[in-house]
Amino acid sequence: MKAVHFGAGNIGRGFVGLLLHDAGYEVVFADVNAELIDQLDAAPSYDVHEVGEGGQIRTVTGFRAINSASAENELISEIQTADVVTTAVGPNILRFVAPVIARALALRDSGLAPLAVMACENAINATDVLKTEVQASVAPDEWEALSPRAIFANTAVDRIVPGQAASAGIDVTVETFYEWVIESGPFGENTPDIPGATFVDALGPYIERKLFTVNTGHATAAYYGFAAGIEKISDALADTAVSDAVRSVLEETSALLVAKHGIDAEAQAAYREKILGRFANPHLPDTVQRVGRQPLRKLSRHERFIGPAAELAERGMGHSALLDAIAQALRFDVADDEQSAEMRRMLAELDAPAFVEQVTGLAPEHPLFGEIVGIVSTALA
Repeated sequence: MKAVHFGAGNIGRGFVGLLLHDAGYEVVFADVNAELIDQLDAAPSYDVHEVGEGGQIRTVTGFRAINSASAENELISEIQTADVVTTAVGPNILRFVAPVIARALALRDSGLAPLAVMACENAINATDVLKTEVQASVAPDEWEALSPRAIFANTAVDRIVPGQAASAGIDVTVETFYEWVIESGPFGENTPDIPGATFVDALGPYIERKLFTVNTGHATAAYYGFAAGIEKISDALADTAVSDAVRSVLEETSALLVAKHGIDAEAQAAYREKILGRFANPHLPDTVQRVGRQPLRKLSRHERFIGPAAELAERGMGHSALLDAIAQALRFDVADDEQSAEMRRMLAELDAPAFVEQVTGLAPEHPLFGEIVGIVSTALA
């Protein structure tokens, strides 16, 4: 069995690539980072260091690496005969991955089993986005012939993979906890053989539970921690004011998840406490600057703050803690983060309503719009 994985970074090596390796796949990493690809190409193995309760060192072998910028034809050949294609490149990069997958499908032997394609990104229904981009890469009449050659399935992924020490090389440090949930419906009776993944009938609740608990909570800790002058996420959770703010935000998102998806309230409360414990893991050297980066994406319409706040507002449910967290996000100012600098420029050049429309995607008639305008106006004052 062979899997091609786009994105040879820390998440690719320390999470998705590891689970595919454990499942018996030969893993082919694809990335545009030439230095990283050369390192992987020269190494017979790399280690994944799990830190926390029950942590161990896992060794990954039998992988290969391809520079997707300079060896595209070689990469296409690999996808032609692969069983699985996965990504961990970031939602905004999927449009660059799609044409390569489309070209490979066009050359793939129609007698082979359909290629399983799964985008493992921190975004809702990222594989649907990838499928749309793949389809857009070919002519309409071509897609009718190519579509049976692939199965696109959405996933929800969860593992904290912090920034790594420069001395780590290609080894990766990760937390012990992980969750890779995949929708089973597109596969019918022929789900891929990945023992480390969980296949479910309805993925929506899992995606939003993760996004609105793990991602919302992590970013909240980063923005409050940054405002408090704290460097590490674990230290931010040790600060009572920060931890109380994160807990208040997650109580609001938990209320939404219970109301919307019928999740058991006690089970969600237990999940919330587990997540808070994960953030506080002192063995994970994660920083508020890394977790808080790309604030404009995190403040977009269906992301971790505006998404749940908007739904709570629509339902007439409390969302004041989320509003406070959004205010903290607007204060995030890290010079080497491109989106942070862009956010500062937009705040300087736009009035509050224009900023809210452009960044959050909220329409003026939405019940949350005026509240966010008020927060932005305060930030501009």
